Amino acid sequence: MPTPSALACVRCATRFPVDSYAQDCPACRAKGAPANLTVTYNGTPGAGASRDDIRRNRGSMWRWDAFLHARAEDAVTLGEGNTPLLPAPALGLGDVWIKDESRNPTWSFKDRLGSGALTMAKKFGAKVIASSSSGNAGAAAAAYAAKAGIPCVVFTFVGSAGPLVLQMRAYGAMVVKVTDKADRWRLQSLGVQEFGWYPTSPFFGPVVGSNPYGMEGYKTIAYEVAEAFDWQPPDWCVLPVCYGDALYGMWKGFEDLKALGWIDRVPRFVAAEVSGSLTQGMATGEPMPPVVERNAPSIATSIGAAQATVQGLDVLRRSKGLAVTIGDDDLRRWVVTLAAKEGIWPEASSAAPFAAIERLRADGTIKPHERCVARLTAAGLKDPGPIEQALPEPPLVTGGLPELLVGLKNAYGFVP
Repeated sequence: MPTPSALACVRCATRFPVDSYAQDCPACRAKGAPANLTVTYNGTPGAGASRDDIRRNRGSMWRWDAFLHARAEDAVTLGEGNTPLLPAPALGLGDVWIKDESRNPTWSFKDRLGSGALTMAKKFGAKVIASSSSGNAGAAAAAYAAKAGIPCVVFTFVGSAGPLVLQMRAYGAMVVKVTDKADRWRLQSLGVQEFGWYPTSPFFGPVVGSNPYGMEGYKTIAYEVAEAFDWQPPDWCVLPVCYGDALYGMWKGFEDLKALGWIDRVPRFVAAEVSGSLTQGMATGEPMPPVVERNAPSIATSIGAAQATVQGLDVLRRSKGLAVTIGDDDLRRWVVTLAAKEGIWPEASSAAPFAAIERLRADGTIKPHERCVARLTAAGLKDPGPIEQALPEPPLVTGGLPELLVGLKNAYGFVP
């Protein structure tokens, strides 16, 4: 397996020591385009690996350790990865497949980040894990910290979805709430700087992205998609995007496979967002996506940031992709549609890719014959508010069959 040799700036490729996971690139920050660091290796990721051997080992995402930063036997794992890739013909969107990341141990794609980051936290001897999160990232950090036996502090804000905060607490995290979202980063930064806490999430602004070792875990989504299609990648990968961590990780994973000759091309990427930061960044040509404030918070709280990252924008440009801005009405509609037609109840942010595909099919950007993979990031039970708002209140029936029939007709328009 390859060994991490350095952390390199995703923009200018300047190299830093492998323990520089709590910083960005100072040179790029001085130029007004702060950029995250990414893991580089001694040797080519995956070199010498056998596709047959990888296929036979289904334990966790760490079956791909030939491409990753640690050995499977050293990983902090809860069995994350190997999530299903499901056809979705009932959606009426053509050749669309759902990569259902809600099947991970804490029910979101952030488990791949949690496992990747906590594996190195344990190796580095971290004493405390720190995360700033509206929900999924904090829950994953808490769960994997519990598995590693390391205390965890999660900073969240008043108004975060109740089930998500409860999930963090259930895993033993010391949850701290703030009224101003900016205070999450301020407090976490103090913990990192003063006490050496190990960060798994962004914790300063302008944001550059999450823990580099955690982001390596997202590469395995690309590996699994390519494997499922017998090494014929889809034409498009459509993701709900906040900062762009998983966007970058998946792109890097496909690039790994292309470098080995396991695939012949990298898919085009679409960022389905709610702020419009990447949408405007693609239009302007600037290296840094701009801040785009909304008039009101989106129901998709996990992708509600006003500014994306350099690496997210870079992936869209390199892959000849694009960004699509999605509104709340479309999110609610697709949450209900996915649950009713495909039996999958997504978190609101996970509905964004389907709204984007619908729009891009309609305007001809995605051609009728082209295959799309939509990444569904998390389960609806984590934030049930959108479904509560979108569906009718169940009728209360106190009588017999006549009253039952009236209740079904009035509430649902159903007549047996």
